[in-house]
Amino acid sequence: MAAPRLARPCGGAAAGLCGGLRRAPPLLPLRRRAHGQPRRARGAGGLLAAQCERGLFQEVFPAQSAEEQLPALLEPGQPPLAAYCGFDPTADSLHVGHLPAVMALLHFQRAGHDAIAVVGGATARLGDPSGRERAREPLPAERVRAHAQGLRAGLERLFRNHRDLFWAAAGGARLGRAALLDNASWLGRQPLLDFLGGAGGQLRMGSLLSRQSCQARLRSPEGMSLAEFLYPALQAYDFLHLHRHHGCRVQLGGADQMGNIMSGYELVTRMTGTDVFGITVPLITSTTGDKLGKTAGNAVWLNRDKTSPFELYQFFVRQQDNIVEKYLKLFTFLPLEEIDHIMAMHAKEPEKWGPQKRLAAEVTKLVHGREGLESAKRCTKALYYSSLEALEAMSDEELQELFRQASSAELMLEPGMNVLDLCRKANAIPDGPSGYRKITDGGVSINGIRVTNPETVLILGQHILKNGVSLLRIGKKNYYIIKWLQL
Repeated sequence: MAAPRLARPCGGAAAGLCGGLRRAPPLLPLRRRAHGQPRRARGAGGLLAAQCERGLFQEVFPAQSAEEQLPALLEPGQPPLAAYCGFDPTADSLHVGHLPAVMALLHFQRAGHDAIAVVGGATARLGDPSGRERAREPLPAERVRAHAQGLRAGLERLFRNHRDLFWAAAGGARLGRAALLDNASWLGRQPLLDFLGGAGGQLRMGSLLSRQSCQARLRSPEGMSLAEFLYPALQAYDFLHLHRHHGCRVQLGGADQMGNIMSGYELVTRMTGTDVFGITVPLITSTTGDKLGKTAGNAVWLNRDKTSPFELYQFFVRQQDNIVEKYLKLFTFLPLEEIDHIMAMHAKEPEKWGPQKRLAAEVTKLVHGREGLESAKRCTKALYYSSLEALEAMSDEELQELFRQASSAELMLEPGMNVLDLCRKANAIPDGPSGYRKITDGGVSINGIRVTNPETVLILGQHILKNGVSLLRIGKKNYYIIKWLQL
């Protein structure tokens, strides 16, 4: 079988599917308009054209059959198509680097198609070699099962928040079905000889060996294990299984997954004769160019116990101007016209950080729901705007999330108790004159208000908030959470 052609990224110099969409009538051109040119209607041409324009879909494989068939298959009014993406549970939480793939699934669902999220409870036992210089540490089966449970919960939350807060709220029409599966349920029951004699007989060694990830590992001093080498074969079998049992014809994955996607295409077409397709989404990188994730140690997690709603919100608020428009297109469902307006307003009032705040709000609401977004805003007001109202409204969980390194103490309010007594009972200042001077020199604040008189008597509603908490800060970064008993 001749090697299929790969469609290049949307807007790239090489001819490809997304570039072809710009030329193929009746779809409207997707090229960026020059400043001052009249705007063309957006959203026309179906799911594929819309997501190429947003930059969410990068490469489509194989180019020729995709150009000929995929736009029509994804046109509004056509029967639903099933698309899937896999998520290996190498940790118990998704992270921001997974969001483009999740957004791609949600856009398929919004277009009326079926979205399948596959947790790799089996493939995680081997470890994907893509983009890695050395083998992953083997994960015990018990840990993989625990991690898989965490990923399932995270994916369920994302699909639920999207349905309830973004789709239903907008009065959307038919939302495609969503399915959450674990490949351990089929790969775990697949006898080895049956697999090798069936799927293994259709996969070509030359194709597997030619993959960039395989070549790089084979040239490395450590080499490549058989388990890692077979990983693309098992992922390819996932595609075959989903095609046979769920009618799946599209595999989604990060840009570093194209080799594995090609293997799946080859297996499905050889064994069924059906045309199937692969679509890649962008990799999210840090300012230094490193891929965001657990391996690089820079993951921004989507589970609250790892990254709080406040921390997630602040991650997006801090994005620079040169990336925020791209992220608005990738990580939100805002119409492109609205994004253009947000950026135009930002050009007039950059000090308001409008795009960053809107981006942070949209992503936090998708990941943590409406309550999570409100929590992030409360924490922001309390920390950066010294809002007593926000501080009083914060729960114990929010206080612990906001001040993760803070010490905590439970104290009884005694008659005439003053600032000096509080600081000493909390072990926040040293005994003797140096501790006294710490207060008089302005190094102590309570609930965001600096106190310089050690003899100041504590007052309910000022030093002790309505929720029975005081936030004591010594210096710039040392926080103490004081919980008052029997007020």
